[in-house]
Amino acid sequence: MADLPRVLIVDDSRLVRVSLVRSLQGQYEVREEGDGEAAWQTLVLDHSIQAVISDLQMPKLDGYQLLEKVRTSKLRRLQEMPFILVSGEETEEERQKAKAMGVSDFISKGSGAAELLTRVDRLLELTRIRQSLGEGREQMVQDPATGLFTRRYLEVQTAQAMAQAARRETEVSIMVLGFDAYDSLIGRLGAVGAEQVGGRFAKLLAAKLRREDSLGHYAPGQFAIVSPGTSPLLCASFANRVREAIEVAHVAAHGQRVPLTVSIGVASVPDDAAVSAQALLELAGQRMGEAMAAGGNRIVGSAKGGETRRLGLQHAIELLAADRADAVLPHLSRLGQQILPLLKVMDKEFGLNLPLADIERRLSQRTRPEEKSGQEIVTSVQDHREGNL
Repeated sequence: MADLPRVLIVDDSRLVRVSLVRSLQGQYEVREEGDGEAAWQTLVLDHSIQAVISDLQMPKLDGYQLLEKVRTSKLRRLQEMPFILVSGEETEEERQKAKAMGVSDFISKGSGAAELLTRVDRLLELTRIRQSLGEGREQMVQDPATGLFTRRYLEVQTAQAMAQAARRETEVSIMVLGFDAYDSLIGRLGAVGAEQVGGRFAKLLAAKLRREDSLGHYAPGQFAIVSPGTSPLLCASFANRVREAIEVAHVAAHGQRVPLTVSIGVASVPDDAAVSAQALLELAGQRMGEAMAAGGNRIVGSAKGGETRRLGLQHAIELLAADRADAVLPHLSRLGQQILPLLKVMDKEFGLNLPLADIERRLSQRTRPEEKSGQEIVTSVQDHREGNL
């Protein structure tokens, strides 16, 4: 029994579970659960389970909810696990909903043992083939779907760059970039849609790299760049330009704009004491994780923690054009101080009679939160301008 593939049966009816167990007996080892929540806990903890057969109507989590948790899980083994729904009297619309959510197959209640075994056997064989292809892909230099280097090959590129840097006494820097809240992006766009967004981002990124740089996959929604001969300062500067470009990018889904930000980790030798290519890549990845944990949309390098970036005027204008005023408000006081000389020239040239003294006073105030003070300044200028033009 220990050598048989293990299947999880989920149904609140003990009679149905007994019937399904009998159909699979001798070919599969079976584990049973009576509700969707218990099934989810079992799937997370029991790595030996290879397929799920679930009813639709169940307490705590129904079949749809369990399917959604499985397909949106961070665990690849669950994302790819065969999931069969026991079909009863549901409508065609409900079946289409399950297909859109990623169900693998349906079986009718009361199906014979031969049909059930055939369905499970076929799905597990397809999964084995898919996994075999995935393992082969990891050995490839490039991912056939995106054309980017695989993570394993990036380690080779990094090792070569580190060896060359040691001989020439130069530097090697690595960036690891990841979309913030990538799970939410998958939930909003679906796994395929999120991958397409990542693919478009990677193509744009590849166009900005030097010939000697290497771009590849690091993890789902994450990419790495190996940059020989580049100092950490230059690498961080490029990383910040990438971060700003993503922040103002316009990505639409279902007629609505999808806000995107990235967190970036930077590591380099000889500044960082990494003894291997794998260690240097993982250090950059760890720092990316620190940037995400600190709130995202930032860069972490050799210094501990993520330093909130200083927003420049040009990027502030780009954010406003992208309908991202929320990202500008925390910086309004400093930005206002920068544009105050320009406002004075405009006031004199066009005779606007702006309340410059009031604006300057509010900018210099330290007792109020910057966000509130900045919003009052904008409102004051806007109201005064509308009243005088």
